[in-house]
Amino acid sequence: MPERIDLFADIILPLPIANVYTYRVPQELNDVLTAGVRVVVQFGKKKLYSGIVEKIHSSAPAYTAKYIESLIDERPVVQEKQLAFWKWMSEYYLCTKGDVMLAALPAGLRLSSETKIVLNETWDGDRATLNNDQFSVIEALDVRKTLTIEEMVELLQKKTVYPMIKELLEIGVILVYEELQQRYHPKYETYVRLADAYEDEEKLKEAFAQLEKKYFKQLETLMAFVHLSDRYGKKNPQIRKSDLLKTAGASLSSLKSLVKKEILIEEELEVSRLLHKQGEGKDLVLSVHQQEAFDKIKEEFKTKEVCLLKGITSSGKTEVYIKFIREQMELGKQVLYLLPEIALTTQLIVRLQKHFGEKVFVYHSRYNENERVEVWNEVLKNEPLVVIGARSAVFLPFAQLGIAIIDEEHDSSFKQNERAPRYNARDCAIWLAREHNAHVILGSATPSIETFYKTKDKKFGYAELTERYGGSSLPHIEIVDIKDATRKKLMSSHFSPTLVEKMTGALEKKEQVILFHNRRGFAPSIECQDCGHIPHCVRCDVSLTFHKHSNQLRCHYCGWTMNPPSHCEACGNVDLRMKGFGTEKIEEELQLIFPDAKIARMDLDTTRGKFALQKLVNDFEEKKIDILVGTQMVTKGLDFENVSLVGVLQADQLMNYPDFRAVERSYQLMSQVAGRAGRREQQGEVIIQTFNPQHPVIDCVMHSDYFRMYENEIVERREFHYPPFHRLIRLTLKSKDHILLDEAALHFANTLRSHFADRILGPEFPPVSKVRDEFLKNILVKIESEANIFSAKLMIAREIAALRVHPDFKKVTVVTDVDPM
Repeated sequence: MPERIDLFADIILPLPIANVYTYRVPQELNDVLTAGVRVVVQFGKKKLYSGIVEKIHSSAPAYTAKYIESLIDERPVVQEKQLAFWKWMSEYYLCTKGDVMLAALPAGLRLSSETKIVLNETWDGDRATLNNDQFSVIEALDVRKTLTIEEMVELLQKKTVYPMIKELLEIGVILVYEELQQRYHPKYETYVRLADAYEDEEKLKEAFAQLEKKYFKQLETLMAFVHLSDRYGKKNPQIRKSDLLKTAGASLSSLKSLVKKEILIEEELEVSRLLHKQGEGKDLVLSVHQQEAFDKIKEEFKTKEVCLLKGITSSGKTEVYIKFIREQMELGKQVLYLLPEIALTTQLIVRLQKHFGEKVFVYHSRYNENERVEVWNEVLKNEPLVVIGARSAVFLPFAQLGIAIIDEEHDSSFKQNERAPRYNARDCAIWLAREHNAHVILGSATPSIETFYKTKDKKFGYAELTERYGGSSLPHIEIVDIKDATRKKLMSSHFSPTLVEKMTGALEKKEQVILFHNRRGFAPSIECQDCGHIPHCVRCDVSLTFHKHSNQLRCHYCGWTMNPPSHCEACGNVDLRMKGFGTEKIEEELQLIFPDAKIARMDLDTTRGKFALQKLVNDFEEKKIDILVGTQMVTKGLDFENVSLVGVLQADQLMNYPDFRAVERSYQLMSQVAGRAGRREQQGEVIIQTFNPQHPVIDCVMHSDYFRMYENEIVERREFHYPPFHRLIRLTLKSKDHILLDEAALHFANTLRSHFADRILGPEFPPVSKVRDEFLKNILVKIESEANIFSAKLMIAREIAALRVHPDFKKVTVVTDVDPM
């Protein structure tokens, strides 16, 4: 009899818990369980979850280990390198592995149990003794057999039903159990093929002859099937049922009759939800400048893992990327292509599909659960492919990663800010590529200060494209002083005479215009003209933005809404006026100035649907829109040959933001949006409206002088201890009790000062000091770039843990943001 071996498995659960939990491996799974597979485990008293096996070992934990309930996968859904990646992320970004798992795995691969309520068949009590609500539940169970918690809440119209469930359990009327919910469901379609007997040509002719006498509709359907089969160029192919009926123009009954006669056979087959297009396979010929950049990057890759490609807007960086992608795919490698706004890159997807066809996959948050799982499974096949994605694509299970391309690497959209892990996909892709012995190309016309500094420091390679593809010129940039125009009363609403004149000229020549203003809604606030009162959110310390389309005041932090007031809530005055302006107001006022123009708006409010943004981009590309008004969405990924004019309505809003990156960001945004103009033969024009035309960053934008902006910034960053010379960790303390928060923040800051001395800033209130009923206070930790970052983070993690168990501050939450942006 073989010796019994007791094995244990460390399981990562999709929960923000500090440690992985160890479970006992059932004997029957000893030989089949591997790292990276999903298993069903019980956590807590009854709840079931699917967790990921991180490690299998023979060391029993200090506590009594529960058994793994069952195995879900035959092969790993998470690769070994991914598990190492998750571990690094949890340590670097000061979060749990469960946080990383929640961010990494598509929802369709994360299973958890749902509480189900059923009648207890052995209960023989009197139903007349039950109260009305209890009786309603029993009646519903008579009909439905099972109820979920949500269904009980809906049935009884109560906020919570747990006390009633407890009562019914105590009486013995019901039983409760947990059922694991499978969220991913494969897509099936019906296909039709010839029965094996009719593959013989003579036998098929006999069938035609029999149908010809009496069953003409069935004959037409069979002939349509044969005709479609010839297109496939293979023997007895499976034809999609819907295609057959559409081609034959036949009724469903004629197809059913052929199936009943066993001439055709229907089969349910699993199909992909992903849209594939055949590639043309054309070889790409680079221009002289592109080839020089390509060769320079290849040379840099001999000694460096990462290379920055600094190419001015419309210089043809994408063609250089495509050349590298083809090279890697021919070697059998996989490619990760990260973009800041995937929904804005329809043009890029089409371009890549021309070269690589069905090997191009797209992965982003606008895909549904099932589509994301299918892309995940395609990557798991370890075949050559290219994945275009937003930041979450960095979590895909690559096993043969050859190169990672991060386009617009400077963009803040690569940073996750809302929930843990608060990661930067650019930095994560660099770490991941290193694990795969792969290379990274960072592309940008306006690189981040940190990235460009690393090229100067020789940590990253450097290549550049200094000319626009096709020889087109950079746009002419003109600065308009709206302070002077406002004083002279020359402004038409928010548009200077110069901008109106240029827009009129562009529209007369049937050219398109893009206007950039980084604030959505109609007006940022409504103000009382007597007392100055401005309506604020009841949950957040922020004014409510007026949205005219929905006729609502809306909080952009928590989503709370209210109807616009008819009078001042403070003094009762009815003279309320809108203050400031957003994209919605610009759109409305443009329609008054240019009544014949077709105007559209691109912001978060107009692009919520899955295909809304794609349709907007297509309409603009097809010249169905004359003027496009938008937030920073219009600065990313747009390439339209007919745009001759770009307007920045209020540059000061960008430059005066209270953040050490304000100059860098404003330069990047203005330069990027300026690059949308004149991208073909004609030179485009850019009008930048500002109250402060002498601001240094305006001059840098006007002369496209990134290097001067960089030199100015790097001096200040060094002097005041900011990146790239120091790393930052922002610690945000939250509490509903502002007095408790003040005490906890002061205590925590003083504790940190004992370790980091004067490298601690704060505690201080952020610009928005209350969000969703919780008050906030920030503490900023600065760590020298040469210091051991992981030992510093370990120290911070220990102090956060100590604060959580402090008897006075248990109700205070600490949110950690490493490398905040």
